Formats: sequence, structure tokens, C-alpha cells
Amino acid sequence: MTRKVRKAVFPAAGLGTRFLPATKASPKEMLPLVDKPLIQEVVEEAVASGIESIIIVTSRGKFAIEDHFDVSYELERLLDERGKKDLLKQMRAISEIARISYVRQQEALGLGHAILQAEDSVGDEPFAVMLSDDIIDAETPGLKQLLDVYEKYDAPVIGTMQVAGEAISRFGVLAVDEVEDGVFRVKDMVEKPPPAEAPSNLAIIGRYVLTPGIFDELKKTRPGAGGEIQITDAMRSLLKKRPFYAVRFKGIRHDAGDKLGFLIATVAYGLKREDLAPEFREYLKSLKLS
Repeated sequence: MTRKVRKAVFPAAGLGTRFLPATKASPKEMLPLVDKPLIQEVVEEAVASGIESIIIVTSRGKFAIEDHFDVSYELERLLDERGKKDLLKQMRAISEIARISYVRQQEALGLGHAILQAEDSVGDEPFAVMLSDDIIDAETPGLKQLLDVYEKYDAPVIGTMQVAGEAISRFGVLAVDEVEDGVFRVKDMVEKPPPAEAPSNLAIIGRYVLTPGIFDELKKTRPGAGGEIQITDAMRSLLKKRPFYAVRFKGIRHDAGDKLGFLIATVAYGLKREDLAPEFREYLKSLKLS
């Protein structure tokens, strides 16, 4: 019987150097999509997918993340006194969204190393990994699409999308056989290959459903691309022992870890807001773009 995935690990220990100076004193994960931090957007996706427990891997200087998901008694009292009931409800919902715990990554040794720090919190059960850089705008939550495949095949599942041209070298890349529309059996994977050596145009993006065996592989994984412990290398090792599947997302993925991608996501999510979209759309139409 397939074990239910109850926990999701959120690696949030990176330095956010691509967004300096904004991230000098504020975590990248707290950058807002309009008025909602990136990490909250992805936590909400996890909860909408059925996740019950969130494990956030942090590092020095990331206290704003913990404060955001904590209760703010002073703020709630102020909102209550001023009769701002809708805002009060929103603030309470943030602190009640899920069971959230935190572990620390003391050295920036890569995504694989960050995930390994959550081993004790995950225990001996399957779990999801979600990256706040990747915003998935989809009718069915992005993680839910992976969980449906996990439950069908009882195997680890990787989120993927098609990437054209030279950009493929920025991703882990999959070699696959398609087993049904948008679902693939993984044959191999390689981290950040030169474009000419990429086995396909299917890139790994920031959603994973993994089994606890990945922790043993991470402990044996040597530093790879960028001198970091790469989750792709550990998954490739585990692939020799058990099947892996991949899901091509139905929806739009925004790379909010990139400045241009973040701007595009902000515009897209601004246009989704009923309170902002009419005036915002008119403003965009008024721009004299050459």
C-alpha cells in the first residue's frame, strides 16, 4: 500500500545573491508576489495538495521567515481594535496554515545538503521537496500533480518542464521514456549539462516527491556541479535501485529566483487580482513600449 505523503521540505537557506542588495538583510523567500511572500505562495500550494507538515531548512539571518508564520499578537490586536476583520482573518490564517518546524543548514553546501538536514524531521516516510523560487500557476496545484503520479506508481516523482536551447544547461536534465501523456519513466538524469550533451529538453524543476532512501544516497554523494552536494546526483544513484517517474506540469511555471522571472510573475499575479487587475491592466496598456 502506498504511504501517504504528509510532509514537505522547503530548502530556504540560500544567500539569495541574485537579488542583492534586497536580500542583504531580508530572505529571498520573503520577496513578495504583489503582497504575498514567495514562500507563503508555495506553502499554500503544499497545503492545497494535502500536505500536513512543513519543514523549512533555514540558515543564519532567516528569522523573518519564522516570524512570518508565527502569531503576531500585537498586530492582530491592532487590526481587531481598528475593525479590520478581513485583514485579521488573513493574518491568523498564515499562522494556522500548517504545522511548521525549522532546521538549520550551517554551511551553504548545496540543495542536496539542505535536504539532508531535514532527515530527522522527515523520519522513515515519503516526503515532498518544494523550492520557493519555482511558482506554479496551475488549476491543479503543482505538487498535487506529482502526488497523483506517486500514488499510481508508488515511486519517487520529479517535476519537469520543457526548456529550449542554451537555457537547458542551467537545469538538471532527464532522459526518459513516456508512459502516458505527460508522465515519464526516468532512465537517467544529469546536472547542468552543456546543451550539446543534454539527454532531452526536459528540465528538473523545484518539485519532488522522494522516499526516505534518498537520505542514504545524499550521505554518500560527493560535491558535484558548483562544488555543492546536488540532489540530482543522489537521485541518479537511487535510480539504480528503484524506479523514478517525472511529470510535465500542466500550468505555468515562473522562475521567481531570477530577476526577470520575478518581474514577469509579479505582473502575472497582479493581473489575477480582482482588486488590482482593472487599473493595472489599463496602466500596462498605456505604456508606450518600443
